[in-house]
Amino acid sequence: MLLRSILFQLGMWVFTIPFTFLAILTFPAPPILRYKFISLWAKTMLIWLKWTCNISFKIKGSKNIPKAPYIILSKHQSAWETLAFQKIFPPQVWVMKQELLFVPFFGWGLAMTSPIAINRSSGKKSLNQMLQQGIDRIKKGFCIVIFPEGTRIKPKGIGKYHIGGAWLASQTKIPILPVAHNAGFFWSKNSIIKKSGVITVSIGKPIASDKLKADKLNQKTKKWIEQEMLKINV
Repeated sequence: MLLRSILFQLGMWVFTIPFTFLAILTFPAPPILRYKFISLWAKTMLIWLKWTCNISFKIKGSKNIPKAPYIILSKHQSAWETLAFQKIFPPQVWVMKQELLFVPFFGWGLAMTSPIAINRSSGKKSLNQMLQQGIDRIKKGFCIVIFPEGTRIKPKGIGKYHIGGAWLASQTKIPILPVAHNAGFFWSKNSIIKKSGVITVSIGKPIASDKLKADKLNQKTKKWIEQEMLKINV
């Protein structure tokens, strides 16, 4: 298990470094085309993960995926979902902390995918930035991915669901797509070890945002995700 995990990590870096320079060359392309090229990195890593660590996934509720645009509010347990969502869902941008853009190679490529990178400590200013950039990304054809707990949570753990994602949905009037998964059991936070198995991704029915206030949307989303987590935890 350890040797397979190390092999995956080595292969990821060997592929990431040259791919980053290719990604930078796509800068003149329209955002959606740029994203589609850069997302090949994530899709390749999923294949490499399956080959080295024997980790695959299955999807429940794929029929619930609506036509874009929508806001994905998801559980966050590992780095796995940042790869897999690029295969499961249409072109997307992530709301993230801006420090991630300065990570060598990974962050440089990430910056090319039109993310909504915010300074969490700036309070109301960060919400306004998220709204302005969110509207821009939606107009360009992207879905928006937000992890409402804000950080990776251990399996069976529950973090505070921050209201930002629900607030953005209520402001833009586009639906929320709730997503639960158990990736943390196979690829845990801050661990090089990856356990073989099949990750379950469960997609709920879209939650309309045009008739509910942000706090009610947030509560409704949290309730569905956490109830679903009880069903798919291994």
